[in-house]
Amino acid sequence: MPALCRDCLARFDSGPRCPSCRSPRVTNHDELFSLSIAHMDCDAFYASVEKRDNPGLRDKPVIIGGGRRGVVSTACYLARIRGVRSAMPMFQALRLCPEAEVIKPRMQAYAKASRAIRAMMDDLTPAVEPLSLDEAFLDLSGTERLHGAPPAVLLAGLIRRMESELGLSGSIGLSHNKFLAKVASDLDKPRGFSLIGKAETAAFLRDKPVRLIWGVGAAGQAALENAGIRSFDDLLRWERKDLAVRFGTMGERLWHLARGTDRRRVSAHAPVKSISNETTFHEDIGDPDLLDGHLWRLSEKVADRAKAKALAGRVITLKLKRSNHRLLTRRQSLACPTQFADRIYRVARALLDAAADPGPFRLVGVGLTELGGAAEAEPVPDLLDPDAARRAEAERATDRIRARFGPDAIIKGRALR
Repeated sequence: MPALCRDCLARFDSGPRCPSCRSPRVTNHDELFSLSIAHMDCDAFYASVEKRDNPGLRDKPVIIGGGRRGVVSTACYLARIRGVRSAMPMFQALRLCPEAEVIKPRMQAYAKASRAIRAMMDDLTPAVEPLSLDEAFLDLSGTERLHGAPPAVLLAGLIRRMESELGLSGSIGLSHNKFLAKVASDLDKPRGFSLIGKAETAAFLRDKPVRLIWGVGAAGQAALENAGIRSFDDLLRWERKDLAVRFGTMGERLWHLARGTDRRRVSAHAPVKSISNETTFHEDIGDPDLLDGHLWRLSEKVADRAKAKALAGRVITLKLKRSNHRLLTRRQSLACPTQFADRIYRVARALLDAAADPGPFRLVGVGLTELGGAAEAEPVPDLLDPDAARRAEAERATDRIRARFGPDAIIKGRALR
């Protein structure tokens, strides 16, 4: 059986240890050097960046998120052992792990690390489809001739390079389609390397729960359970047409996935549909000045992400949630797409004023949709706002200074509210 050492990249016949370096980090599989569709998922990405940048956190449980009324963005594995999970309310996470260090997200640091990882993936193949800052699909079909090594070796080399150059780790799932590659990447984390071959697909899936299917959330699982479908074995008992009648287009997809079939291609040009950021307050807020400060900070984060992805949006959305959980959403379309924090903030603030709801609110969010290329964001003369172009140029200058001297080099007064 073919084997690969993930530490020194030696290839050899099956064995528990590498004959070259004696490492136990060995992957054995009959289809090891023939599979080419991969999913790379960074390990506890936000928390790992924080631990890398602050070595004093290395042996401590770390939670990335907001105050006690917020939710967990992510947590390191020391906190996960205690039961902390992403999207968990912060108060519950701190009850499980009271000694955890809680750190507010630093999106610029995470985006910078993500760009460095993306550059490493681009060195291997042009077919990289990012799903978020910390995960992506890769199609390495046909790359063996170019690089002189099969995809499995290239992927192990990618992880080794991430660890040595960036101080960050990731887990690899390798299979013959996207669905199974993503399933495989979750089988052995952190620093995992798992494969699902063609020959074993049916046997592997048969007794697995349908929650393995990416995109089937709590509501989808409930609908499937109501139909008596809890495992892939249950799905196999349904006729294709019956699944389509019961679940529509999702039923058609379920029929194929139950058989391990996924014809979706890895697309390097999958469009980003929206950029948003929101915050949940420790206590309900109705003070207009405090809300104004939050709107500015959220607008800056949305703008930073849009600029990092070279995107601009035509629709700005404001999201508010009252203490009784009633959700209020307002949006405004622009004549010209924008990626500027100043423009996003001004529209969001106008939407807040027009909502005529004094609050108090437990959550506020800002979003940018109908995205296109950044070239479309060039400001056009505005008779109603003649200073818009000047403010846009000032924001560009601010971005250049922050890129050189750090994100705190220039801070607007409203950001301190």
